[in-house]
Amino acid sequence: MTRDQALKTLGRRIAELRHEQGLSQEALAEAMGVSRNHVADIELGVRNTGVWSLLLICKALALTPGALFEDFTPGVLRKLGR
Repeated sequence: MTRDQALKTLGRRIAELRHEQGLSQEALAEAMGVSRNHVADIELGVRNTGVWSLLLICKALALTPGALFEDFTPGVLRKLGR
């Protein structure tokens, strides 16, 4: 899995969790204190977001950080950088 693939996987997961909670990108952005474009870039996998932003996403969605990374199984992690 390449860096770009990992960012897209994480972004898709965040979008999925946001949809499950019935939140718009605008609502998530407001809760995080960032722009809607920032959230959109994270969800599209074009922004390599920092830990702080990930924690703000978790806070806004009332999730643990582990919930964001469920798609990164040991098998997937072994393929990082390939």
